[in-house]
Parts: sequence; structure tokens; C-alpha cells
Amino acid sequence: MKLIDSIVTQTAGMAAIRRDIHAHPELCFEENRTADLVANKLTEWGIAIHRGMGTCGVVGIVKNGTSTRAIGLRADMDALPMQEFNTFGHTSEYAGKMHACGHDGHTTMLLAAAQHFAKQRNFDGTVYLIFQPAEEGGGGAREMIKDGLFEKFPMEAVFGMHNWPGSEVGKFLVSAGPVMASSNEFKITIHGRGAHAAAPHNGLDPVPVACQLVQAFQTIISRNKKPIDAGVISVTMIHAGEATNVIPDHCELRGTVRTFTLEVLDLIEQRMKQITEHTCAAFDMTCEFEFVRNYPPTTNSAKESEFARQVMASIVGADNVAEQEPTMGAEDFSYMLQRKPGCYGFIANGDGTHRDSGHGEGPCMLHNPSYDFNDDLIPLGATYWVRLAEAWLKTSD
Repeated sequence: MKLIDSIVTQTAGMAAIRRDIHAHPELCFEENRTADLVANKLTEWGIAIHRGMGTCGVVGIVKNGTSTRAIGLRADMDALPMQEFNTFGHTSEYAGKMHACGHDGHTTMLLAAAQHFAKQRNFDGTVYLIFQPAEEGGGGAREMIKDGLFEKFPMEAVFGMHNWPGSEVGKFLVSAGPVMASSNEFKITIHGRGAHAAAPHNGLDPVPVACQLVQAFQTIISRNKKPIDAGVISVTMIHAGEATNVIPDHCELRGTVRTFTLEVLDLIEQRMKQITEHTCAAFDMTCEFEFVRNYPPTTNSAKESEFARQVMASIVGADNVAEQEPTMGAEDFSYMLQRKPGCYGFIANGDGTHRDSGHGEGPCMLHNPSYDFNDDLIPLGATYWVRLAEAWLKTSD
């Protein structure tokens, strides 16, 4: 690997920062301590900052030369509302909060790149360092955009990166097109009429209707959309009744829908609504249908994805840059990619053997209570950020 020596020499200090962030996780829109840490470090290194975007987002501004060209590099800062199982020295100090997705590492990799930029600005233009709050369900990227991210900091393209457990450290993954799905939620309430369970003819039982809906929704996937188009409908919650001898007067279904395109999402929402209303009507019942669209699909633009691939290959070799298989997980970097061309890439986090003694049982997978970011990624990820910005803003352009 062709790592930047000055970044490598700072790895221990950056790992200490990462572990400090890990020990003090903050949930979406509450990342005040983390934002303070980021802002203080950038200021200490002489980098201009803008604070408060999207509640507590931080943007670092690194300029050099006279070019008006600019690139954005984004890292997320928030943690998850879950209890950590690890017991090593930097485990979470806050009950019910944990950095189980590696955002502590994402923040640190971009900080390590920022420290290098502060000393060596081998480019002509501007690098915007975007430290974003509230990726985990809060839509922090959307809120930063609403606050004028791209108007106040005009950039040609924006890039993001996520760690990826299970792949060997020293590898990157990147693909053009959809790489993460849209995330959507539904809530369906079926209104029947309660009765004694021994006399069902006196009521309208919503439970069999709910069962029919669960099955019918899967025909949307198998019979309405094109077989080559990806889509998932998962009913994950069914709530009805309070006693074994009472037919409930209503039943509630909740779940999630995932797609890689808005066209398939439109189809699924429309068909789910039709099936729900008509099935309930067929059983002489009424219903309420709620469908909430959260994050849109994360879709990488072709030019920027190929550019990122070439930069990755220049660091680790072409054989160590693989195609990223699209995942039905979601990511709010999608909002940025709706506004700007760019690429969301992945950096391999290893198999979990990097974890200190005292880690919890189970694999080192994302959103797992035994997860921990691999500090060996810090110099590699930071080198990627630096080389990406330098290549994008090279003087010859």
C-alpha cells in the first residue's frame, strides 16, 4: 500500500481520538461534544470552520491557490441507540448509546486527512470537509442541504465512504449506480368490530385480513414489478388484541420497503395501498394506510465512481479494488448525491480480529453490540481522502 508517511506517523494519536469518540457516543442531532472536538482540532490546525449547519454539523474549509474548483468530502458523526457488549478500555460510557456503525472511525479518518491538508496543500482549489450529524435515521445530510450546504460551499462533486466488515483490510469496494437502497416505512390499521372469540359471527375480525395482506404484498414483488428490478417488502410488526377470548376491533401492521429506484418504489406504494383498501373492503372493513419515505436510494454517478476507483487503485493496487454489491441498507448521503455528482465508496474493516480483549461475543458486523472500528483503517482512509482531493484539484485542470 502506498500510504502517506506523515499520516502514518500520526496514527496512534488519531486512534486515541477515535477511541475517545467511541467512548462518548452521541445520537442524531445531539453530537455537540463530537462537533466541539472536530471544530477544536480543525481550528488548532489552522483550518477555517463553519458550525451549526444541520443543527451541529461542522464544515472545514481548506483553500490553496487561485482556482475556483472545489470538492466535498463527507463523514458522519452520530452513534446508535443500542447497548454496547464490549468491555475494553474505550467502550461506551453512556448506557444505551454506542458507535456500532463506525462513524467514530469515519470522523477520525477525515480528521486525519484534515491534519495533513493543514500542513501540505498539494492542490489548487478548495476542499470542503463535511462532518455531518444524524445519519442514523435523522436525515442530517438533508438538514445540512436545507441550511444551504451547497450554496454556501459550492462544490463540483461530493464523496463519502463507509467501513465494510467482512472484507480484508487493505481493500476498497466501489460501484457506479445504486449501491444502497431507499428506506421507507408503512403503518396499516385495519378497523373491524370486536366480539367474543366464541361468537366470531357477531364481529368483524381484522386478524385474518392482516394475514391475507402479508401474503398479498409478496405478489407485488413476484408479479407486479419486473423480475430484474430489486425490491423488498417486509412486514415486521403485527399488533392486535389484548385477550385470548376476545376478537379485537383493530389490527396494526408495520414494516419496511426497500428499492433501488424511485420508479419501483412508486409502484410498490401504489399497489400496497390498492391491495390494502380493496382487501379490507372485501371483508366489510375500513383501513388507514400510511407510507413514509425516509432515505432515497444512494446512487453513484459513473464518472465520479470511476475516478474514485482509480484513486483507490493507485493506493492499494487494482486487484484490491472490488465491485461493491448493492445492499438493501440505506444511507442519507443519498440526499447529497441527488444534488451533486459523487461517489459513496467502502473501505474494508476486516473480520473482527483487530478487536481488543474484552470485546463482546458475536461478529464485528455493523449495528452489532460487539462491533468496533478497525484503527488500522485510519491511515488508509485518510490517504484516500487526500489523494482523491489532490487528484480532483490537480493544477492541470
